[in-house]
This record gives sequence, structure tokens and C-alpha cells, in this order.
Amino acid sequence: MRIESRPRTAFYCSLIVLLSLAFWPESAVTEDALAAVPTNAHAKRYGGWACDRGYRLAGEVCVGIEVPPHAYLDSFGHGWECSRGYEKSRSVCRKIELPPHAYLRYRGGDWQCERGYRQVDRSCVAVAVPENAYLAYSGDRWECGRGFRERSDACVLIEVPAAGYLSRSGNDWECDRGYRKLDASCVAVEVPQNGFLDASGRDWNCERGFEKGPESCDAIQVPAQAHLAYSGNSWGCDPGYRRDGTTCIKETR
Repeated sequence: MRIESRPRTAFYCSLIVLLSLAFWPESAVTEDALAAVPTNAHAKRYGGWACDRGYRLAGEVCVGIEVPPHAYLDSFGHGWECSRGYEKSRSVCRKIELPPHAYLRYRGGDWQCERGYRQVDRSCVAVAVPENAYLAYSGDRWECGRGFRERSDACVLIEVPAAGYLSRSGNDWECDRGYRKLDASCVAVEVPQNGFLDASGRDWNCERGFEKGPESCDAIQVPAQAHLAYSGNSWGCDPGYRRDGTTCIKETR
């Protein structure tokens, strides 16, 4: 049996015509846009235009970028940067004058002093390290050694009192466990009966069943229908009772 193919052929022809009509206006617009692109410019992918590399926008035209000696086009191609060892000065690149004991920074557009020197205006001045001090990591200042602290332009010895020791930083002191600071000395922590040193070692707390007073541990008087709290240093009422001063009374609904 023969199958009629004319309807299918007519369908494809119509589809081609419709697609051509759909893309025709866009092609016309693209041609118009290209005609509007000025000299030394290019059309952008999604409309509009931009100046070519080595040119910059001036009003509605693209003009050439004048790159001065010792300079180069930047990464975008629409401006310029000075070469390493030079710095911008208005529209030219001026050579960077390095003072003694200085070197160019990583990018080459500025300078810094060598280790052991610090910048003062446009020069590098040696860092005067006093006795019992050393150059800091930055290299442009000094710090006191362990066991000394800074005072004016010198490092003075830290006087550690009896029952004391140098702190971890090395520029101060702390008291041994069981002692606390009092002015420039360490005094013993007086722990009352039924008390113990706390975690810091510089104060005290009371044993379970006692509460802390100004200078003593006082026994907790637990009233009827009450119990010691979880901490052991206070009390609370049993379920069904509420606190009323120093007693527990039954709750009423």
C-alpha cells in the first residue's frame, strides 16, 4: 500500500518558513548594531559595544591610550600601570629612589626597610635594641626578653615575689596555687573549716551541705519537706511544696 508523503513535506516547508521569519528580525538588529560600533571597538556578545584593548572610551568614541615610558597596559587593556621600580606621578612613571637599607616590595611599586631598620619619612633608621631585648618578628621594633618588662626605652627586671612565678608570657608574674596577689606580693588563701580551694587556686568554696559566708562555711539548715540542691550549697522544696522564707509550704491549687 502506498503512503502519501505530501502532507509531511508541506509541514516541513511551513516549519522552515516560520523559523526563517522568527530569526529574520534578530539578524536585522544584529546588522544594525554592528553598523553602530565605532572605530577601534567591538560588539559585545549580549548587546552594546566596548573599546578594543589599548583604547579607552571618550564620549562616544574610542581613543588610543598613551602609555608613558616604563609603563604597560593593565590587565583590562583600558589603562596603564608603571613597571616594577617605578611609581605613578600624574601622567608619567617616576623611578623609585631607594634609601640605604631598603628594598622594593613584592609588587615593586613601593619600598620597605630591611629587618633591623624602621621607616622615618623617606629613610630607614636602625632600630636601637636595648639590653635584655630582641628584634620583634616584624623586624622594625623590639620586645623585652622573658623575665623583663618594657619601661620607657629599656627592659627592666620583673621582681617575682615569694610564692610567685613568671607567667606564660614572661612579662608578668602569677602566684602559686593557694596564694593570691596583694599589691606586689603573694599572700596565702585562708581556707575556713569545711572549705576547699577552688579550681583557680586563688579562692575557696564550701563542702556539700555548707554555704559560703564572708569568711566561713556555714551549715545549711534544711527545713522540713526540703532537700539539698544539686550543687550541695543551697536547698530547695520537695515536689508539691514551695519556698516561703526559710520554710516550705504546701502548694494549693
